Amino acid sequence: MRVAIVAESFLPQVNGVTNSVLRILEHLERRGDEAIVLAPDAENGSVPPFVNGAPVVELGAIGLPGYPDVRLVVGKKWRTERTLQAFEPDVVHLASPFVLGWRAILAAEQMGLPTVAVYQTEVPGYAARYGLPHLESLLWRRVKNIHERATVNLAPSTATMAHLTRRGIPNLRLWGRGVDTESFHPRYRDQAWRIRVGDGRDVLVGYVGRLAAEKQVEALGVLEDLPGVRLVVVGDGPERADLQDMMPSAHFTGLLRGTELSRAMASLDVFVHPGELETFGQTLQEAHASGVPVVAPAAGGPLDIVRHSHDGWLYPPGDHAALRGHVVDLVGDERKRKAFGAAAHERAQRRTWYDICEELVGHYEDAIRVHARAAST
Repeated sequence: MRVAIVAESFLPQVNGVTNSVLRILEHLERRGDEAIVLAPDAENGSVPPFVNGAPVVELGAIGLPGYPDVRLVVGKKWRTERTLQAFEPDVVHLASPFVLGWRAILAAEQMGLPTVAVYQTEVPGYAARYGLPHLESLLWRRVKNIHERATVNLAPSTATMAHLTRRGIPNLRLWGRGVDTESFHPRYRDQAWRIRVGDGRDVLVGYVGRLAAEKQVEALGVLEDLPGVRLVVVGDGPERADLQDMMPSAHFTGLLRGTELSRAMASLDVFVHPGELETFGQTLQEAHASGVPVVAPAAGGPLDIVRHSHDGWLYPPGDHAALRGHVVDLVGDERKRKAFGAAAHERAQRRTWYDICEELVGHYEDAIRVHARAAST
């Protein structure tokens, strides 16, 4: 199979879209399939020319004002079209399509190619978080225009699937995400790291992810004064300086990768993710694989990941008193933390990337069949 992956975000940026594309490329290479990646270029950091045997075609882009890590493809459309024409894919995979994805789906439509559009980023919902609520309806029109044209649309969670159904998005299928159970595992728990970050006695309550407005990390401020708790924030992003001013006693590690990230995740006692716009919530899965209980809002992706009162707690969105209460419950009960963490780790073993990527290949094959039937009628 020949797969063209059009990624709205890619290396050197590290986020959910990038990580899932990297896993897909690994899987396709292992299967012996051929792939190509079309992605925005990078201003501060090189995009690798090949990833897992797949060539990466950089397209001219500019940084979003105030959020330069988000790169929007600009310029003429001909390069997208010619790249797809030269590669002759069997299917076009659109990863979190918006600007580049719009160009690609129009090109695929003109070329008569089947498309699989993966909804990964709640772009319209971000508008209010960035002080632009008047743009939400306009952004939804763009999202709907893209997904109405796709042969198959993939939603990462049941909540997102229901949300997209209400928005009138057709041809929906459920496709979750895998977790790297080798990189995220309780064996990485490190007492020396815990002593360095806390004092060896503190309960470590932490967040791992981008420090951006849509993640609502400022909600962690309600936990900062809990006795015996050290608040740990792992990650980087445009909100970091403001968050450090807001939570001066919290420990900010900056961006961690590889073994350092594995160690930090497994060394937490409680993982908290306050973001209410998560279409899936990959870091929640990584916390579970690491044997760490999770506290998150009962919205979006966390509804599929966290089993309330079994491997974590879900609280009503926006109810920060409930967030605090659930964290207090776990902080004060080491036995419960360990039981929740063990249940979380066990369940995560059933969500491997191999199985998830095999599901995706099935969706590719389904899109090819659906497109062929439509073309023959």
